[in-house]
Amino acid sequence: MKHEIDLTTWKRREHFEVFKDFDEPLFGITVKVECSNAYLKAKELGYPFSLYYLYLSLKAVNEIEEFRYRIEDDKVYCYDSVDAGPTIFREDETYGCGYMIYYEDMAEFMKQASLEVERVKAERGLKFPTSGENIIHYSTLPWADFTSVNHARRLDIGRSIPKITFGKITRSEDTMWMSVDVHANHAVMDGFHVSKFLERFQELLKQ
Repeated sequence: MKHEIDLTTWKRREHFEVFKDFDEPLFGITVKVECSNAYLKAKELGYPFSLYYLYLSLKAVNEIEEFRYRIEDDKVYCYDSVDAGPTIFREDETYGCGYMIYYEDMAEFMKQASLEVERVKAERGLKFPTSGENIIHYSTLPWADFTSVNHARRLDIGRSIPKITFGKITRSEDTMWMSVDVHANHAVMDGFHVSKFLERFQELLKQ
């Protein structure tokens, strides 16, 4: 479900009007998050670490309204919740795109997400999720400790869908770190909102 934002009273109306027609409306922020506790917790619970931090990031995303805003026909809508559209790597060195519904219950999310991983790994070719706009595009680049990311994209569709990319896990003594990049449309959010997500994501990783 979604509801339309009243642009006449929206506090970001002028920001939206300025940025919505930019040739390049996306901005990106890359940081490192500390993930030592989360790694141990995932192992304790018996979950793949990649799905565990995906769940935590999706939980953080859904708590921040701006990450649920989407531009559709020059109108802004807020979805009640958003799901994950992650890339899933295959043994033949290609990847497919999955679709994982966000369940607040972690066990249910893990169950359904694991099934989706196996489904995509068994497929061939590249099929994009057809769920609509209520999705976050996720990528994982576990081979590179990157400091910035850029994306191939078509701005005529899905132009307000945020993109979150996870990087290689690195270690500094007993501490584990992971690069996280967030690309978002400046017409619907600012660096402040991306920073709120990153702060909340870090909090969840440390719990």
